[in-house]
Amino acid sequence: MPNICLFFQVHQPRRLRRYTVFDIDQRHDYENETLNREVLHKVSDKCYLPANARILELLRKYDGDFRVAFSLTGTVIEQFESERPDVLESFQRLNETRYVEWLNETYDHSLASLYSPVEFREQVQRHHTKIDELFGQKAVTFCNTEMIYNNDIAKTVGDMGYQVILTEGADRILPGGDARISCRAVSHPELTVLLRHYRLSDDISFRFSSTDWFEYPLTAKKFARWLSQHDETAEVINLFMDYETFGEHHWSETGIFDFLWELPGEILKYPDFRFATPAQIIPDPSASPLLDVPETISWADSERDVTAWMGNGMQQDALRSLYQLEDRIRQSGDAGALKIWRRLQTSDHFYYMCTKWFSDGDVHTYFNPWESPYDAYISYMNILDDFDRKLRK
Repeated sequence: MPNICLFFQVHQPRRLRRYTVFDIDQRHDYENETLNREVLHKVSDKCYLPANARILELLRKYDGDFRVAFSLTGTVIEQFESERPDVLESFQRLNETRYVEWLNETYDHSLASLYSPVEFREQVQRHHTKIDELFGQKAVTFCNTEMIYNNDIAKTVGDMGYQVILTEGADRILPGGDARISCRAVSHPELTVLLRHYRLSDDISFRFSSTDWFEYPLTAKKFARWLSQHDETAEVINLFMDYETFGEHHWSETGIFDFLWELPGEILKYPDFRFATPAQIIPDPSASPLLDVPETISWADSERDVTAWMGNGMQQDALRSLYQLEDRIRQSGDAGALKIWRRLQTSDHFYYMCTKWFSDGDVHTYFNPWESPYDAYISYMNILDDFDRKLRK
């Protein structure tokens, strides 16, 4: 019986403000608080609240036959707590149904898994603690920032006690060329690896409202029929996407909320399908292939690698300068400096420096506060300069 695994990523960064060389040593507020507040309120009203209301109705209506999984970054949780507690309460109402699984990731939505094993473990533990406090779940499933994955990361995550990890079903790493089976990590065979079916996921998250798409309009009935056409060897179809798909990437007027409301019913018309959360998908060790991923992958852009954050000299310089501060920050024992340093790790800061303005250009402009990648880099490095001077003092 094929499982349908539906997972939503919920994240809003703390965007930085324009910071010039004349601000260095003069002011130490780095974040664009006005813009962050505006974006949070906009997305809360257009996406989070109406989507949560629909999901809650569906969970109650199908009473266990429909299930979903979420990951809320620490950065968005903190903004909910300070600005939109009503949104956080709406997620907690979903939790009360007992049909939602909450995943762990890096607290600050960082690239620490590629730069600092110590910081990576600490951020994951902080996120584990926060999710347990909010929802009373000790997470057993992990999804790294932007689904970044390789053998070393899988080994670390497995050693930390997680049972399942999510990543991208990039064509070049698929066992047997099929994302519809669960795997085991070659570096930690007890760790289940679930692979995102990016074509079906992107049909919803990217192409739903595209009027020049040859499959437009996409209906729940049509999408369920596509799922049913997968042969009986399919073990799981993983539909992973940003939660902002509903109401923000695709506005309410496109019919995206109607699609969300109708989708479970259309899928459940096929008796061979059932909804399951990641922790419920436990592969047969004797039948599940080992997944070997020596190179680093992610769910970003057409390349599905890490060039969206580390692909040019500006990004590499910024990341190197940031993580070079780690030892001095830890030795200082300054909790305030550690907090600022962690907020500066959020992957979006480096995403805005990306110069890949080709097929993926539209994605990189989403809520981007900068006129160009160069502006993002200059402000970021000025902030690091000021922050470094404060540390030295």
